[in-house]
Amino acid sequence: MPLSFSRKPALVAYLTCGDPDLRTTRNVALAAISAGSEVIELGVPFSDPVADGPVIQRASERALRRRVTLTDVLRLAADLRRESDAGLIIFTYLNPILRMGLEQFASKAAEAGVDGALVTDLPVEESEEYLRQMRRRNLATVFLAAPTSTDERLKRIAEASTGFVYAVSRTGVTGARKELTEDAQKLVKRLRKFTKLPIAVGFGISAPEHFAVVGQFADAAVVGSAIVQTIEQNPGKEAQAVAEFIKQLSAVSHQPSGKSSGNTRQAVGVE
Repeated sequence: MPLSFSRKPALVAYLTCGDPDLRTTRNVALAAISAGSEVIELGVPFSDPVADGPVIQRASERALRRRVTLTDVLRLAADLRRESDAGLIIFTYLNPILRMGLEQFASKAAEAGVDGALVTDLPVEESEEYLRQMRRRNLATVFLAAPTSTDERLKRIAEASTGFVYAVSRTGVTGARKELTEDAQKLVKRLRKFTKLPIAVGFGISAPEHFAVVGQFADAAVVGSAIVQTIEQNPGKEAQAVAEFIKQLSAVSHQPSGKSSGNTRQAVGVE
């Protein structure tokens, strides 16, 4: 049976690891979990982040100047796992994984205690070996679904996804927006035809009203750029600022979904 988040909407928090440094990322992640985030997406800094807007691009540049690598992110994940049972997803582009090797990545990810990965630029049509390696180790494979995807492609994405499906709220790059488009709700409705997995909506969620609206039609909301910007704007008190921001977001609409599996980590486990 598909597994669900324990709250609706659940909050999935994205962090660029190593921005401003790995110790701060660790503290922010733990603060975000304490404030109510059920899943942390551990972003691997990358030099050519084609899906990311200026806020996350700047964060990646800062982390890369500190030479933060995929190996560092996996070590951070292992450290976080010793402190928390929250869901941990490696959020990365494909190149760092290929440099490490698919088999080695899956092995190291399992050893670190992460729940799975989201590889933003890996087409589902070219994911066979990746899926094989990840499933051998019972790691979730989260794929992006876009408003422009055909129903045929949404079906393939749903079949390849485990843990949850990430519905992109709009075309374009990441970044905070004043309002959500209707594309997100339409996309979730289309995805529901092909999967019983939880569906998380991301790209552009930056305010309590966005979070509340997403909770009316999706299982989770992914907040990225707004959190990364909060970190950027609060040097020296990043963890506290992020915790306060997350509490503001989730205070609007958190209520039991009635579908809790009773274990946060299970929320992003494979079927």
